[in-house]
Amino acid sequence: MTEVLAAPPSDHARAIRVIVNGRPLQRVVMPRTHLVDFLREDLGLTGSHLGCEHGVCGACTVRLDGEVVRGCLVLAVQADGARVETVEGLTDGGTMRDLQDAFVARNALQCGYCTPGMLMAAAELLEQRPDATREEVRQWISGNYCRCTGYQAIVDAICATLDIRRGKRPAAVAAPFPERDDALHDDDREPSGQADLDAVGG
Repeated sequence: MTEVLAAPPSDHARAIRVIVNGRPLQRVVMPRTHLVDFLREDLGLTGSHLGCEHGVCGACTVRLDGEVVRGCLVLAVQADGARVETVEGLTDGGTMRDLQDAFVARNALQCGYCTPGMLMAAAELLEQRPDATREEVRQWISGNYCRCTGYQAIVDAICATLDIRRGKRPAAVAAPFPERDDALHDDDREPSGQADLDAVGG
């Protein structure tokens, strides 16, 4: 059953029918409304983010009839009669749970703003290039910007997921904080801050 929600009357508004994450919808939108704005503001699907709004950063990545597109470059009216998949749809479907787990295990996200777009791009790679090399992974995600991680951890996470799906054991995850050989017992610890002061002659 198609869900219908009318918008305020307008001489320029246009009715569209679209299937979003498997749910048939009918909405009335303005011709200049971008797909990512429609998803976020009309449907409340805020996983797709707005970044550069020029199709460069990849934060607004979604799928349109199975193809990855930039939501800031596609108009909502262009999705009329099409299928749209967002990161929420892929997450709810469980198709990239292993990828998400790898991102967490390898600290491949920090602020998280680029993460939905990265996951969408990586999910497409896993489907289309299951034998991808590390260099091919780097090339594949080069259209998605990240200002936090330096990409290394993101590539590690995608490569680990590829290995698991190939039946191989992924590389071990490095401990974020190596254990210190000279760790003190709780009873022997100096008062808070004193050790740091002594180290710099404070």
